[in-house]
Amino acid sequence: MDYRNEVHLNRSRLMRGLFIALGSLFLALGVIGIFLPILPTTPFLLLTAACYARGSVRFYTMLMDNKLFGHYLRGWREERRIPRKAKIWAVTMIVLTIGTSILLFIPLLGAKIATAAVGGAVITYICRFPS
Repeated sequence: MDYRNEVHLNRSRLMRGLFIALGSLFLALGVIGIFLPILPTTPFLLLTAACYARGSVRFYTMLMDNKLFGHYLRGWREERRIPRKAKIWAVTMIVLTIGTSILLFIPLLGAKIATAAVGGAVITYICRFPS
């Protein structure tokens, strides 16, 4: 597909190079996040897309056409939707990681409540988007 209308390249070659480097770093973190539940994959992929859209038509096109990530990113860009499977996975990982943290690592009751509140807010935010 042609994504040129979504790409807004920065005028500076230095800045375009910086956006490509940052996008690549965020992509690496997103891929690591697939295997480590502590790192969220989706926000890093969205940051990757934003950086590539300012740095390179070629990199942005490769990301959007990627078999693994492309359909999630296109769904977000076009319709602001999150696939049901991704929502279930995200909510499950949030519950597991925050629940484990609260039960095993956070000693103070106030900190436990605050952590649970943040987790609940993130889950609510995720669930608000259409599938």
